[in-house]
Amino acid sequence: MSLSRTLATTGRVLNQIRHDPRTIAMLLIVPSLLIGLLAWVFDDTRVFQQVGPAMIALFPFIVMFLITSISTLRERRSGTLERLLTMPLGKGDYILGYAVAFALLATLQSTIAVAFAVWVCGLDVSGSVWLLVAVAITDAILGSSLGLFASAFARTEFQVVQFMPVFVFPQILLGGILVPRDQMPDVLQTISDWLPLSHAVDAIAAVSTGSEDTNYVLGRLAIIGAFILGALVLGSLTLRRRTA
Repeated sequence: MSLSRTLATTGRVLNQIRHDPRTIAMLLIVPSLLIGLLAWVFDDTRVFQQVGPAMIALFPFIVMFLITSISTLRERRSGTLERLLTMPLGKGDYILGYAVAFALLATLQSTIAVAFAVWVCGLDVSGSVWLLVAVAITDAILGSSLGLFASAFARTEFQVVQFMPVFVFPQILLGGILVPRDQMPDVLQTISDWLPLSHAVDAIAAVSTGSEDTNYVLGRLAIIGAFILGALVLGSLTLRRRTA
């Protein structure tokens, strides 16, 4: 792997997205709009204060998963990836370059979403807002890394959407958003312990309620970071030059 080739890939991806207003809107505006819609629907109730923090983890995660997986798939289907890999560019450079580009976008996306939720929608946060931003960024990067990994197994954009019941929906159901994880049956709770979104929701809840200290949140971020690293390694190992 080469730092210069990785950064060149990062620059190429960011330049492509810069010329695509729809993708920019999807990345930067849609999560905040969804959070705002949720706050509006549950105006004058405590529901938004209860589920709003979890949505900060969920919406950027889903958006980054879709955008990253579809973007990578398009490059493979168009033959761009095959042409790039004929040059001195390794699969690791390509995956890491993509990951860095979308990590930068995830940072901007999550910062906007948290700022909108806290200062526009009035979401109460007992802990540090900046720690909440850090958790949201890590969660969005998790969505990107899983998207890079999932794209290796898809042949069309429709198949990418079909992967959501495999990669995303179980994490939503078992992540503690609908039912607290400690109230689930033991088997489901054990499964949820091995799903990265569960730890993101735990960290977001800890920051928003102030129920745990900073070390607890950092521990959850370390677990999510391990999942991100694993997804990127698997993504580089399973990356195919072209779609058959």
